[in-house]
Amino acid sequence: MITAPDNDNNSEGPMVFIIIGKGYQSDDSEGVDLHIMLKAADDDSAVREALNALAEEGFIEADLDQIGMLTEVPEEEPHASAYQGAVDGEVAIIRFS
Repeated sequence: MITAPDNDNNSEGPMVFIIIGKGYQSDDSEGVDLHIMLKAADDDSAVREALNALAEEGFIEADLDQIGMLTEVPEEEPHASAYQGAVDGEVAIIRFS
């Protein structure tokens, strides 16, 4: 997996993205709100990795609404531990009921 920026974004820290959306585990499900945090080289790679991780977790469809790069380390849970997991190379999926 490529983690070095492939553009002019010369960030001092890792490029950790947050993707906000909704995931569906069946055709008739209402869906669950999601925040996905991961390290990637660019936003296209981040979206691909997020969709792969959601598929591995049993989601059959996802509506990804927003993507952004985190510029500060989150202080509150569950985002703080998800950020650390993303820095360590994991794709962190936060589910909201």
